[in-house]
Amino acid sequence: MMTLESFEEASEIVGKVTQETKLVYSEYFSEQTGNKVYFKPENMQYTGAYKLRGAYYKISTLSEEEKQHGLITASAGNHAQGVAYAAKLAGIPATVVMPTTTPLIKVNRTRNYGAEVILEGNDFDECCEFALGMAREKGMTFVHPFNDLAVATGQGTIAMEIIKELPTVDYILVPVGGGGLCAGISTLAKLLNPKIKVIGVEPAGANCMQESLKAGHVVTLKSADTIADGTAVRCPGDLIFPYIQENVDDIITVEDSELIVTFLDMVENHKMIVENSGLLTVAALKHLDVQKKKIVSVLSGGNMDVITMASVVQHGLVQRDRVFTVSVLLPDKPGELAKISSLLAEQKGNVIKLEHNQFISINRNAAVELRITIEAFGTEHKSAIVRALNEEGYRPKLVKASGTYTE
Repeated sequence: MMTLESFEEASEIVGKVTQETKLVYSEYFSEQTGNKVYFKPENMQYTGAYKLRGAYYKISTLSEEEKQHGLITASAGNHAQGVAYAAKLAGIPATVVMPTTTPLIKVNRTRNYGAEVILEGNDFDECCEFALGMAREKGMTFVHPFNDLAVATGQGTIAMEIIKELPTVDYILVPVGGGGLCAGISTLAKLLNPKIKVIGVEPAGANCMQESLKAGHVVTLKSADTIADGTAVRCPGDLIFPYIQENVDDIITVEDSELIVTFLDMVENHKMIVENSGLLTVAALKHLDVQKKKIVSVLSGGNMDVITMASVVQHGLVQRDRVFTVSVLLPDKPGELAKISSLLAEQKGNVIKLEHNQFISINRNAAVELRITIEAFGTEHKSAIVRALNEEGYRPKLVKASGTYTE
């Protein structure tokens, strides 16, 4: 069972190997929400996520025989690195099974910590089934990423640190995948101060915990469709589920589109790289109907490959109307491009890309298409540019990222 004594023991053990992640006050999100918002930056932890806590504490509870058999686990990335690093510290061989869709940065870092990596399955649930089969076949010790009370106890040490640093905290927001982190944090938070509200946050496309709480028992989703790969879990842990039922006050779900703009906000206002699963608690801030409360958002990890990062930034700029594309028709005559360039310069629109299509019409003298991708300051500036183009008779059409016209 997860008791105060076990949490105290875990805090002492985990504290020997973890990075201190002091709370970060967010002036930007505090102003946005009318609360006092703090971040628990576990994205700055060794291995780039909180998972080291649970993995290291779990290993400390194993017998010598269990250690000698070697460790095996399944993970979308962060738990993989936590187990690999913790096993390296303990001098134990580790094998990690990861989904084939796992970002390259997580695969490479897991290998760099000395673990053998096997890519198997399209999502966590499939690779977990494979890893469990391998554990049975070879007699290895399986370390579950969330459905294990010792692992959850290790993760819960985060709550001890939060409350020591901010004793008057009102809300703690916790990302939810399989539920181990949330079970640990919520259980310890309620043991230390039952008045603290603990809110779990899931991606809308993988809300297995929310559906399980509605049903009153663990349920399995047909699919887990979200860019928050670290929380793309179809079924929560049955061992930790009773702790969630007892100690979590609510579950909030967040759409992927919210994570995209939240990533942009974090980079621009806090210069922090936080992966999509870690951003769940930040995106959820605007869903809380409270004012003047002290809120801690747990940033669970920061392991994000640069290709994904670039894509998220681009989509975030588009969603914020800071980058947009318009299509205009021009006569195919010398000087027409210069005219529209001058107009955009007057409006202080920064041209990023031009596409000139002479084959939009059979009669090139009548019209050629020019697609212009423009950088703007935001929605008002974008509207002003489009309005100026209309006033000059260009009749611009906005173009979606897919290349299709909008109404």
